[in-house]
Amino acid sequence: MTLTPQRETTGDAVDAAIALRGLGLDADDSTRRRAEYSYDASNYRLSPVCVVFPRTDIDVATTARWCHDNGVPIIARGGGTGMGGNAIGEGVVIDFSRHMDAVTSVDVEGRTAVAQSGVVLTALQKRVREVSDGALTFAPDPSSQSRATVGGAIGNDACGNHSVRYGRTTDHVVAISLVTADGVRLTATRTGLRATDPGDSAAVRRAEDLTDALRDLVGDNLAPLRTELERIPRQVSGYHLAHLLPERGFDVARALVGSEGTCAIVVSATVSLVPVAVHPQLLCLGYRDVVDAARDVPTMLSFSPSAIEGIDERIVATMRARRGRSSVEGLPDGNAWIYVELDEFSADDVPAAISDLLEKLRAEGRLVDARTVTDPAARTMLWRVREDGAGLSSRLVDLDDPDAGSGYESWPGWEDSAVAPENLPEYLEGFQDLLARHGLTGVMYGHFGAGCMHVRITFDQRTEAGRAVMLAFCRDAAHLVVAHGGSLSGEHGDGRARSELLPIMYSPTMMSMFAAFKDAWDPRRILNPGSIVDPDAIGDHLALDGIPTRRWTTAFDLGIPGPGSDGRADHPLEAAELEMPGIDPFVHATQACIGVGRCRSHSGGVMCPSYRATRDEKDSTRARARVLQEMTRTAPDIATGWRSKDVRDSLDLCLSCKACSTDCPTGVDMATYRSEFFSHHYRRRLRPMSHYALGWMPAWLRPATALAPAINAVLGSRLSGPAARVAGLDARRSMPRFARRKNVRAALVPLVRRTDAPVVLFLDSFTKAFRPDVATAAARVLGSGHTDRVSCEKDNCCALTWISTGQLDHAKKVLTRTADALDDGTDRPIVVPEPSCAAALRKDLPELVHTDAARRVAARVRSFAAHVGEMLDDGYTPPAMPTSVTVQTHCHEYAVFGPATQVSVLKRLGVSEVTSADGCCGVAGNFGFERGHYEVSMAVGEQALAPALRARTDGTPVLTDGFSCAMAVDHLSGVDSAITSVAGTHLAELLDPERATLRPEPLYTDPLRTGPTRKDST
Repeated sequence: MTLTPQRETTGDAVDAAIALRGLGLDADDSTRRRAEYSYDASNYRLSPVCVVFPRTDIDVATTARWCHDNGVPIIARGGGTGMGGNAIGEGVVIDFSRHMDAVTSVDVEGRTAVAQSGVVLTALQKRVREVSDGALTFAPDPSSQSRATVGGAIGNDACGNHSVRYGRTTDHVVAISLVTADGVRLTATRTGLRATDPGDSAAVRRAEDLTDALRDLVGDNLAPLRTELERIPRQVSGYHLAHLLPERGFDVARALVGSEGTCAIVVSATVSLVPVAVHPQLLCLGYRDVVDAARDVPTMLSFSPSAIEGIDERIVATMRARRGRSSVEGLPDGNAWIYVELDEFSADDVPAAISDLLEKLRAEGRLVDARTVTDPAARTMLWRVREDGAGLSSRLVDLDDPDAGSGYESWPGWEDSAVAPENLPEYLEGFQDLLARHGLTGVMYGHFGAGCMHVRITFDQRTEAGRAVMLAFCRDAAHLVVAHGGSLSGEHGDGRARSELLPIMYSPTMMSMFAAFKDAWDPRRILNPGSIVDPDAIGDHLALDGIPTRRWTTAFDLGIPGPGSDGRADHPLEAAELEMPGIDPFVHATQACIGVGRCRSHSGGVMCPSYRATRDEKDSTRARARVLQEMTRTAPDIATGWRSKDVRDSLDLCLSCKACSTDCPTGVDMATYRSEFFSHHYRRRLRPMSHYALGWMPAWLRPATALAPAINAVLGSRLSGPAARVAGLDARRSMPRFARRKNVRAALVPLVRRTDAPVVLFLDSFTKAFRPDVATAAARVLGSGHTDRVSCEKDNCCALTWISTGQLDHAKKVLTRTADALDDGTDRPIVVPEPSCAAALRKDLPELVHTDAARRVAARVRSFAAHVGEMLDDGYTPPAMPTSVTVQTHCHEYAVFGPATQVSVLKRLGVSEVTSADGCCGVAGNFGFERGHYEVSMAVGEQALAPALRARTDGTPVLTDGFSCAMAVDHLSGVDSAITSVAGTHLAELLDPERATLRPEPLYTDPLRTGPTRKDST
């Protein structure tokens, strides 16, 4: 390992993991793990020596001592969501989020909490609210709060959407428990520094020595400390040394906030808490542009709001294009919007205050339109647009044609500057002029009320000329913000992105003080080298620099063409080695992940079920994308890359749920990338047995139906275990019962192809083989009680199982036949009862079969629930519905047809109480059946479905349109004594005009369980 002269090593860094494991530490130096931690949410890439996962502060101290003795850099890391490049480095990365994630105490009376460094901010807030009966919370709420950690918030001095009232993390830190660069445990407080363990004489001496050094530093430099620092609310750049001034009480704890892990390692902190507003109201204001909006900020501030946040039209257009127009509703007219939140702490009469504010804003003459949002669900939706700003703005749609795909690609680098709020309009005008001079476009959003603008810019970091423009722009932007009295960073920190520019903002004296402050703590400069002091150049270690120009042949049309390419790669495999101009579509697709880490959130949405089950970075969508990025960068050739064991291992626990394609702000579609990779990885190689047993199910289901009694008898006996193991399946998973051939015939024979019917019912293999009664019910619903009013397509296949196992050559053949059969020259809707099949025909069909017929067919495809919504639009009158329903929305329907499709349709049908199990069921097609996946599958089921089933009232239907979801419900009710026996029901069965009672019997066969059986399947 090569370090700069100031960072010389005295030990063999290559052997770091071996040595650290020898000390009893969990250290991982696998190439896959190092790839996962080579990135954060910045523009940079640096490969660590290894990653350590500490469980206690003693583990952290042990790691630090070894690194100090051997001259190996240390990089402390929380959620890895920083945009400045300050959570990566060529040393030992310490990941606190894996194990050191406990809230150890909450003092309601004293309004403080103690939390370990790896606690996610939303987890801290949730725990505080639980203990305080909803009265208190931790105030900092950055947009990444669902995965950012306490240690990261302290490291960067995070702020958030409500910083206009609550300020920065600095303002809420009471004490910090830390480990020094050489492994000494100290505690920094509001009035000084002490040994964490008073009996540790070495720590006592270190605290005394550091105190003397810091007091000397302050005493010699009182004037610059008082004049250069803390001039504006968001002056985060550099070190916060003003807190050491005598008039501030020698506040060492707050002086360390924002030091980005360059001075000490934070292991836990005591933080202050604030009261929770009970009655917030959101006012949305529409403006012509962001400059007009900024001019009205002083008027807004005079009303003591809790938030003043802004977004521009490109972010809104991208959200609507990616997730549907219903994902953004309630905005007033305008091209830029400000969210102003007022509550009982703003005014005694909030509605009157809002009315007064609007009157004053209209008098100013810049306001275009306004709307007050009182519905909590609508407020949540609008706040999500703002919170997903960083991801949404990275791949933007073309405003002139939102259906055209990604029209813009933008990056951080100058995304966090801040000025005083009153200077914001002039700064933005100058900033827009600067963008124009450099030929760049900036997407603006952020904390208008605090004067902090988040701007992602269309930098070209892939070419030398583009990088030169970026560097020149950043230097000019630094001069601009300083000229307006501002800061290079307002909450993200300086890191590798801005530290080189600090001399533009600060005097040589202050820069020398920063160096002296770091050296007092870390004389060997091993803590997060490259940031703030002795910084790396902005252009060093850029992740998009140096990627080989190669063509990775793909079966999928990834929809992101480069120059001279149609976005597809139907070239023969031999052509893959040819260098081609432009950005390779597969490489570009994997680069959609920019590291914001929403896939690491513990709640909200569905993504990423495997990470939520294991809490291991390797099982996040982000990590999988990063390992794929490393493959395209470092593989010696394309053939070797497709054979990557690291990628294969990374993708093993991906459920192919497709939730990331919707929940990920940048639209990463890991299910597609997984299928594509497996297609190449197993080409001309023996596959896992489950790929044959489950991947080829549609081919053998029809003959299996003829043998249903015999197969069911085997699956219901002791032979089921050995049979499952031979097929590569887990014997603990309940296997589905096959419907007998006579029952299949009875259900399907009346359903025929009709050219005069207004709707086409497409029956998938699973519905035909396991749930033929669903087919009949669906036909009756679509035909208003008459099956002869529906055209039925039952001889073709959606190829889903071949797609999910990466057998894409065969999948394309199957889909081509299906497209040709369904392309009948009409625009009749094609309704598919099985959501995963509907999603495959809607999304995968046109991406794999590049014909007009495929595109025409895909446009006609509806999920059953989505089509029922259209029927309601046309006046459909449903039968009497139950008052309450528990629904497990299939992940593919969630991703392709909309997250709220099932719930909204049920409410429109008259179900007054809909309990939605918002998460993956855990079975996820073949995933839950495969050997090696059972534990994770069950853990995924515990995220939402199992708790919903336990809370369900007897008699409440459980809606499971997806066959996998129905299997999950059946299995859980069979193995969990706390769940009342229940079988999943399809929406078609709920709406069937001839229904008598909902199916009470399970779909599965379990030789170890006694109970009801399906009479038609024995």
